[in-house]
Amino acid sequence: MKRPAQRRELAAQAVAHHGVSIALACRIFGISETCFRYRPRLAAENDRIAALLVGLTQAHRRWGFGLCFLYLRNVQGQLWNHKQTFYIGDASQAASCRTMDLATRPAPSSVADAGPHQEP
Repeated sequence: MKRPAQRRELAAQAVAHHGVSIALACRIFGISETCFRYRPRLAAENDRIAALLVGLTQAHRRWGFGLCFLYLRNVQGQLWNHKQTFYIGDASQAASCRTMDLATRPAPSSVADAGPHQEP
């Protein structure tokens, strides 16, 4: 069995060279029409988003992801989806967006360390 990307290419060749309809080519190769029409995002655009996130987090150390995204969206006018932006920032490990710091507390002592139980 071939990967969906390979089957998509085969379906595209069938449509282009043999005059088969898109629906028939998709049924023959076992892919959906959505898969046939899918075009991956450009890697250059993802690199640009990652670079902007890195620049923002270096300039504004106290900003979390929400402020970084809102700045890109509202001030710079970038119309990216927040899920895409978060995924790229998270996947690149380059964006050092501040997350909520949880207070650390000492680990609770075990019951065995408490000593013998005393009756009042």
